[in-house]
Amino acid sequence: MNNKHIKIRLWVKILLIIVFLICTTIVYSRFIEIKNFKVKEYAIIDKNIPSNFYGLKIVHISDIHYKVTTTKKDLKKIINNINSLKPDIVILSGDIVDSKINYSKRDISDLTDLLSSIEFNIGKYAIKGEEDLDNSNWEEIINNSEFIDLNDNYELIYSSGIEPILLLGISSNYKENHIKDTVQDIYSKIDSDYKYSILIMHEPDFIDDIDYSNFNLILAGHSHGGLVKIPFIGGIIKEAYSQKYYDDYYDLGNTQFYISSGIGTSKYKFRFLNPPSINFYRLRNK
Repeated sequence: MNNKHIKIRLWVKILLIIVFLICTTIVYSRFIEIKNFKVKEYAIIDKNIPSNFYGLKIVHISDIHYKVTTTKKDLKKIINNINSLKPDIVILSGDIVDSKINYSKRDISDLTDLLSSIEFNIGKYAIKGEEDLDNSNWEEIINNSEFIDLNDNYELIYSSGIEPILLLGISSNYKENHIKDTVQDIYSKIDSDYKYSILIMHEPDFIDDIDYSNFNLILAGHSHGGLVKIPFIGGIIKEAYSQKYYDDYYDLGNTQFYISSGIGTSKYKFRFLNPPSINFYRLRNK
């Protein structure tokens, strides 16, 4: 066998190995990683957190996109995990449904029942993502599953004391940028004192449209963590309005900014080195 044939055989082997690796990665990303649910746990330490909220547990859910890749069985398993954490507050930062799915009455009933089964000590709060905006069932699902609709509104949260924390929610900005005016309008209605404030939003890049220093903690979703994560590079498939902020955490001085990688997928039905997840926060003042 001459050198030419040896080189050809070598290149064929290399090509076959590359094809095998690509196919394996695609299969893993589409069918294995996408089901490899995890909990990301964070300690939120801020001296402004009132003592009566020390140890408060918050579960942050985002981007379920029910029935795209998140099945009833998947969501039930995830909710069992959530309930095992015994959260005080549950936050849902948008996209429980997906505009590409034609939901049946049974689907809506199943999703409502699943979300109803999420247990809590203080409250469950939800805002809309861009996929929820035109879905006529969103209010029905949220109201019937014991979530408080916090779209463009606020709530003062109390826990074993007289000093509250502020929880403020902003609906999706995807179709119309209203966040700056909405935040100002909400602030004009608040007549109680508080030291610690939390903002819930969907699309993270809109954070630059407000004075985020007014908030101690900001929670967002939408980015899916970039779907495909490359070591030392990070997420590479970025959604609109999550081009600048798409990673898990950003330190913004006096403001801590956490972005959930989410549970489901939408346009691209795969994940790589970025499994579906929820965020679990424990609040401490020291």
